[in-house]
Order: sequence, then structure tokens, then C-alpha cells
Amino acid sequence: MEVLKEKVEEEEEAERAERAERAERAKKMMRPMEVRKEDTTRTQEMLRDLERKLSEIEVSIPEKSSTFTKDAIDTSKLPLSYQSNTPKEEHLLQVADNFSRQYSHLCPDRVPLFLYPVNECNVPKFVSTTIRPTLMPYPELYNWDTCAQFVSDFLSAVPLPDPLKPVVKEEEKAPPKKYAVKPPRDLTSRFEREQEIKRQEGVKAEEEKRLKQGERLAEQESAKTDPLHGLRVHSWVLVLSGKREVPESFFIDPFTARSYSTQDDHFLGIESLWNHKNYWVNMQDCWNCCKDLVFDLGDPVRWEYLLLETDKPLLSLTEEEDDGTNDDDDAENLGKEDEDKSFDMPCSWVEQIEISPEAFETRCPNGKKVIQYKRARLEKWAPYLNNNGLVRRLTTYEDLECTKILEIKEWFQNREDMLELKHINKVTGLNIDYFKPGHPQALRVHSYTSMQPEMDRVMEFYEKVRVDGLIKREETPRTMTEYYQGRPDLLSYRHVNFGPRTKKLALNSAESNPRPVVKITERFFRNPAKPADEDVAERVFLILDERIQLRYHCREDHLTASKREFLWRTEGDSKGNKIIMTPDMCLSFEVEPMEHTKKLLYQYEAMMKLKNEEKLARHQAWESELEVLEILKLREEEEEAHALTISIYDTKRNEKSKEYREAMERMMHEEHLWQAEAQLDYLAPFLAQLPPGEKLTRWQAMRLKDECLSDFKQRLIDKANLIQARFEKETQELQKQQQWYQENQVTLTPEDEDLYLSYCSQAMFRIRVMEQRLNRHKELAPLKYLALEEKLYKDPRLVELLKVFV
Repeated sequence: MEVLKEKVEEEEEAERAERAERAERAKKMMRPMEVRKEDTTRTQEMLRDLERKLSEIEVSIPEKSSTFTKDAIDTSKLPLSYQSNTPKEEHLLQVADNFSRQYSHLCPDRVPLFLYPVNECNVPKFVSTTIRPTLMPYPELYNWDTCAQFVSDFLSAVPLPDPLKPVVKEEEKAPPKKYAVKPPRDLTSRFEREQEIKRQEGVKAEEEKRLKQGERLAEQESAKTDPLHGLRVHSWVLVLSGKREVPESFFIDPFTARSYSTQDDHFLGIESLWNHKNYWVNMQDCWNCCKDLVFDLGDPVRWEYLLLETDKPLLSLTEEEDDGTNDDDDAENLGKEDEDKSFDMPCSWVEQIEISPEAFETRCPNGKKVIQYKRARLEKWAPYLNNNGLVRRLTTYEDLECTKILEIKEWFQNREDMLELKHINKVTGLNIDYFKPGHPQALRVHSYTSMQPEMDRVMEFYEKVRVDGLIKREETPRTMTEYYQGRPDLLSYRHVNFGPRTKKLALNSAESNPRPVVKITERFFRNPAKPADEDVAERVFLILDERIQLRYHCREDHLTASKREFLWRTEGDSKGNKIIMTPDMCLSFEVEPMEHTKKLLYQYEAMMKLKNEEKLARHQAWESELEVLEILKLREEEEEAHALTISIYDTKRNEKSKEYREAMERMMHEEHLWQAEAQLDYLAPFLAQLPPGEKLTRWQAMRLKDECLSDFKQRLIDKANLIQARFEKETQELQKQQQWYQENQVTLTPEDEDLYLSYCSQAMFRIRVMEQRLNRHKELAPLKYLALEEKLYKDPRLVELLKVFV
């Protein structure tokens, strides 16, 4: 009862307080009776004006900003420095808070400073203490470009909930009071609210439909003024000039690893800078972006620092300010005051960075990273993560929804076929493969629309590797064009025209059913050792017309060049074994005619030489067709196998190196066991056969020596026989597998062939190891026997008895 009574009294007291508050509020709102009529009219007009302005304001309910998704971290396993602050860190937080208050008071128009965000354990930490310089054992991280690329692979851009604030703190809602005044009842129509929601949904659906149809594409692409231009928060890295031969300061974007000049228009201003030693606030005007900023951190006028101790020296005072202002006592007192107020940065609370070789090679989290751009998508993989060596893929799209692919670029590493880049154009169907030096066919670039033979394609080669000096080969269904450089015959160009094939096209058509050659055009570089009128610049073999056209190089002081055309006739003499040469079989235009060129013998010899050259050119065209087929077949095999090269120093992936290392370890282990056996008492088993305490005689010493040597010799023979038996067994097993492969070669699947080749490789490796061990045993056995015999003669138990036999 007493409890209820106290409760009733509390409620009555609360009601009395509430009534008193209402009366006071009403008294304040009452107007005095002495108000003049003009003031009353003016006040009513102001209220109506205010009411009209308020009615024009559209109020929208803001959506709740998304929060960051944090990975599940077991904070109990983190070090103590993550979970609490040291007294020095607490002191630093107090200094930073005081600094922030003064800054907000002096610069009320600027945004609050980013000084002490919370860490994983929800503990506030000063930003400078989150940086811990660490020296890593990877030379790739010593330069800024490769280091920035390594860091960017680990970072993923996540938009801030509020683009204007780096840290968003949700306001805690106060619990409702027990005796609070109830809000007024909502008198809006539920039906009207539902109709408005339906109308908004219909408008939204219509907008989405228009967007999908592409009607708003031009509107979205057009440049718009950003309402938050210059207000968004972003962080980047500033590299100051001076140290490590940096000529000028520049910025690094940590998400893209790209460098920018301080004069770049993308950077609109700087709020603050910090490193692991201090914190600076920019006090310069950024009206011209960062172009006019002076990055002298020792200038206290341009950069306000948090702590007194800085690496950059302060600007020295002028002579007028320095003369007569301080005496010795004042300087001493000032030094003491600065010494008392000085405060250095605490040690970093984070652990030292440790990157294992596996993590350094993996780069991206889980070895894969996807970056979505506007109309593009970039995918990254760690080396050896994909079986085909794919490490990066860039896909560009036509639409904003990224559904229509325009082109794909794929980068590869560690490929045995030296494939470096594959460019696929989905619109034209053109594929371009780029190779590094080292391809078996010296291939550098291969452009094609289909891997079928006798289709449109372009092949470029490393001319210094090829013996024939071929640079590029262009092929169509009816033509083939080749470009050369550095040949002894000075050939620079060959164009072959093919006619229709008489038989049906087959896979090995160039070998069994070559395309008929209709025309061959060859061009040559200038040969300075010959006169221009005798140095052929171009020759054309018209095979169907049985004609050969020659065009010579032009002299330096002439405008026209000599030409000659041979008409090939198959008529022979009466015996049918010689060609009858007539003047009408050679038509020529000579700039400066010469007597020997007019003779029929000269023309006959030139025509016969050209006929041989025509046969050679046709044969070379046939060889080019065969080479194209060989390259296409090799490329198909390479694409199916996509084997990767593995360094001999990569002990985890290199199976051959691993097997060799294990074999060497076994041999060393056996050698160690043999050395351990050699250190044992080799006479102990034989001395145990004699009566205890009996003195050895000379005859017994000789018998012990012979038995010990005989036993050791037998052990050497047994070991040799054991190695020989294992060698013969492995050889027989390999022969059986080879015989089985010969019998079932036609019906084997690719998987069975791979297993067979793998077994053969391992068996041959074991056979070579056992062969080496057997040869090594045969070489060392006599030496070991002689070494034991010498030890027996020098043994203190037998040395006196065996002296006479030495």
C-alpha cells in the first residue's frame, strides 16, 4: 500500500508540474493589451507570409544511410594495444581534442578535423599512431609505383554513408519519458496516403522502363553540375620532394595506384596531412585548387602542426624581429618552457606488418579482385591461380547495365607458349593474340577471325629469330602476302594469288591438295653492287598466262625505270627438247639500251633463270601454306594444354625439382647411415666369437682380418645386387608399359595418354637415379675395401700382430 501511495503522489506531483508549465507557456504567448493596431496588422501579415513560404517547401523523408559491413574479427585475440590506450596515448587524445576545439573556434566554417577514429575494438586512436613504417624483404616494394600497385590490389572502394564525413556516428535516441506529453493524433487520410504511394510506384516503374529502353541514356551521359563538388571526402598519399631523388611533390591515389601532379584539377583542396610523427592542418587558401599550395611543412603560417617536434625546421625569424627582443635569461626561460610543453608522438599501436611470400604472390584477397567501372569491369587473379595463366581481364560494355560486351582483353603470365595478351572484339569477331619472345615459331602477333585454315588472318614474327627474315604474313582465302627484312637475296615482299581448288577442302589441304598458284609478285630492296638497270625491283610471275614481268630500279637521275616482259612458249624444236627463242618472246623498255641485252642468248638465259625462280617461288608459297597449318595446329594444342612454366626455385610447384631434391635427400641420408656404420666397431662381431679374456695370437689376428674383409666385401656385393635388381625391375615395368601403349595406342583417351606420359617421366627419373647410384657404388666399393683394410692394419688390437705382414 505504501508503494502505491508513493506512486500516486509522484503522478500527482508530475501533473501539477505539467499544469504549471502549460500556464507559463500560455502566459508567454499572450499578447499585451497595449499593443498598437499597426503592430498587430504588421504581425498578421508577417505570419501569412511565413505560412505561404512554409507551404511551398517540400519535405522528403531521408533514407537511413547504409553502414559499413565489417568482417567478423575476434577482438579477444588482438593484442592489448588494440583494446586499450596507454597513458601517453590518452594524453595525446586530450591534446588532439584541445587542438580540435581551438580549431573549430578559430575556423568555424571549415569541416571538423579527422583526428581520432575508432579502431576494430571501438577504441579511439590518433591517426598518426596507426602508421608503422616497416621494411619488407621484397625489392618490388622499394619503388613507389610497384608499392602503390601492391597496396591498391588489397583495397576495395566502398562509398561512404555520408560523402561529406569520413566517420558517421548514429545519434542515440533518448528513451521515451514515462510521463511525456503524447504527440498529436495523425489526422491525415490513410486512403490518400495509399493512393500517393501507388502513384509514386507507378512513376518509378515508368522511369525504370524508360531507363531500360535507353531513352535516358543521353541525359545520364550529359555533364551535370555536381551539387557536392568540392565537399566530398577522400584520402590520398602525398609524396614530398627532396628525399630519394624525388624532383617534385606528387599525389598517389591508393585505389588506382596512379600518380598525379599537385597541379592536377582533380584535387580541389587539402584539409590536413599526417604521418607517423606529426599532424598538420592546411591554413592556405585553396581557391585555385592545390596549384598554389606551398608544401613546406615547417612554415607555421601555412601549416598548423599539432606537436612541437617536427622533422621540418621552422622558418627562421627576420633580423629585425630577432634584434634586441630577447636577452639571455629570456632565451633560457623560453627554452625551459618549450622543453616542458614538448610532447612526442607515441609508438604505433598496430602490429608490425608481416607479408609471407605466399601472401605477396597472392596479392588480392583470396587471390581475386573485381573492380566495376562505368561500362567496364576489371578482374585480377594471382599468378598460377588459373590453370591457363590468366592474371587480368578487362571487359568493356556498350550499355550502362553491362549486358552487351564490346571487347575483352586478357593478360597472361608464365605461359609456355609465351602468350601475353589476348584481345577479343565481340563486334567484329576479330581476335588478336600477343606473344613474348620465345615462341617456337617466333610468333609475335596473331590476328584472326577463325582458327580454320585459309581464312583472313595476320601473323607477325620476331624477324631476328627467324632465318628467312619473315616479318609479317597476311592471308585471305585467295591471297597470301609476306614481308621480309634482312635477307641475303634482298627480298622484301611476296604476294601470292591462288585459284579455286579442284578438290574438296580438307584439314591437311595444303599438303595433299594445295591451292593452285595463279600469280606471284615479288619485290626487292636496292642492291648497290649492281647497276640500277640490272637490279630487279619487282617481278611478277603470271603462271596461267605463262608470262614473267620485270621492273628494274630507277636511277637517281632518272624518272622512269627499265621494264622487261618474257612470253613463255612451250613449242620446241624438231626433237622436242629445246625451246626456240624468238625476238617476240622478250618485250623490253630500256632507258639506256645496251648491246648485250638485245642478244637472244642473253634473253634466253635470263628467261630460263626466271623459270627456275618461278618454281622456287611456287615451292616457297607451298611451304608458307604448310607453316600456317603447322602454326594453327600448334596454337590449338597450346590452347588445350595451356601449360605453365615453373621456376626451378619454386620448390612448391616444380614437381621435377621436388623429386630431384627428395632423391638427393635420400642419397645423403644413406651416406649418413653409411658413415655412422663406419664409425662402429667393425671387429666387435668377430671378437665376440673368441673366448673372453683370451689373448689374440698372430694366426687369430690374420683370421679376424680376413673374415672382416670378406664380410665387408660380401655386403658391398649384396648392395650392388640390390641396386641392380631394382634397376632391372623398373626397366621391365617401363618396357611393359611401353608395350601396352603400343598395343592400345589407338583406343586411348587423352587422360590415359597423360597418365602414361607422367608414368614414363617418373620411371625414367627413377631409373636414372638408380643407374647413378649403381655407378657410384661401383666406383667407391674398391676404395671402401682398401680403406677398411688399412684401418684393420692400423687397429691398436691387431697392429702388433700384423706388423710382420705389412
